[in-house]
Amino acid sequence: MLSLNDALEELLDAARPVSEVQLLNTLESDGRVLAADQIADINVPPMDNSQMDGYALCSADLDANDRFSVSQRIPAGHLAQSLQAGTVARVFTGAFIPPGADAVVMQEEVELEGDQVIIRHRPGVGQWIRRAGEDIRCGATILERGDRLCPQALGLAASVGLATLPVYRRLRVGCLFTGDELTMPGEALKPGSIYNSNRFVLVNMLRRLGCEVEDLGIVADRLEQTRAALRDAADRCDLIVSSGGMSVGEEDHVKPAVAAEGSLSAWQIAIKPGKPLAWGTIQRPTRDAFFIGLPGNPVSSFVTFLLFVHPFVLKMQGQRQWASKSLSMRADFEWLKPDKRREFLRVRINAQGGLERYANQSSAVLTSTVWADGLADIAPGLVVRQGDRVPYLSFNHGFGAR
Repeated sequence: MLSLNDALEELLDAARPVSEVQLLNTLESDGRVLAADQIADINVPPMDNSQMDGYALCSADLDANDRFSVSQRIPAGHLAQSLQAGTVARVFTGAFIPPGADAVVMQEEVELEGDQVIIRHRPGVGQWIRRAGEDIRCGATILERGDRLCPQALGLAASVGLATLPVYRRLRVGCLFTGDELTMPGEALKPGSIYNSNRFVLVNMLRRLGCEVEDLGIVADRLEQTRAALRDAADRCDLIVSSGGMSVGEEDHVKPAVAAEGSLSAWQIAIKPGKPLAWGTIQRPTRDAFFIGLPGNPVSSFVTFLLFVHPFVLKMQGQRQWASKSLSMRADFEWLKPDKRREFLRVRINAQGGLERYANQSSAVLTSTVWADGLADIAPGLVVRQGDRVPYLSFNHGFGAR
């Protein structure tokens, strides 16, 4: 069996990012991967402006007087005239700072007496002024190629006037499921059958990663039908993800089907849950498609997707960062009978800031993946006692694009 690290390194070394680029409206680019660095051609903000509603003045004028007349009123978006000596300018949040002013006094720190403004607090030079370029300097790189765009990034692009953004095309992923026992919800459940929960998990996890997903449905446990399904999917897809049929039983046909239609690189990983796993390529006359085969048990399928498919997809999408980040967390549980394989326990953060684990860690208990908010990464043979620190992989950190 391969270690997780060795298996993941081999898998990611094979990933080849898509190269086709699309120009999208910035407003429609959420979740896409940026295909080129974006450079600001303006300062943000473009001019010195007020952080507060108040009065702009020359602080040196306060050496002689604390009473001033208002020489101009400057709302946001309006031009300002040079400040007349010995006067103040009424300014509003975001308004130009007039030439000759070097500070703003908040309106709460003045008194109005007729048409006079009495300054009750002497400001320091630069107080409550946003300087031009304080956020972004003209010529700065604001977003880098390989960034996955989020709403904040789109706002940043908009702040320098970028109406469109170059992004990599969506990854096309086919998803198929093997097993004569699989039944779809809404159909009568025959003796010995189970509902196909993996279809609902994997298809939607791929969609959350921003993939263009082709749901290939359930493939019967027949070698020729499995081979035909793989060939058909490879004609259209960059990646094929399957669930089930990865063990060594007589009815497990995915592994021999992949080997017959292309190449199979590896298929046993020293992790729990999720030992049976495969990857390789499906070879077609004009193109090859990558293949990753996940085990059929629902938790095994879910965990191996997070550990293997997720980073592989991110790299193929052109994203710069694809490694999942773990946090060191306090274990508020015990794990006294460790496995010789590396284990991933379903856990969640409790009110005390520690991790509690789901009682039943069977690979068939899908309830645990809904109850949990992440995985505790337990090294082979490691005994965990209350208060020990363990690596924690959050479902909400790095395991989804949107």
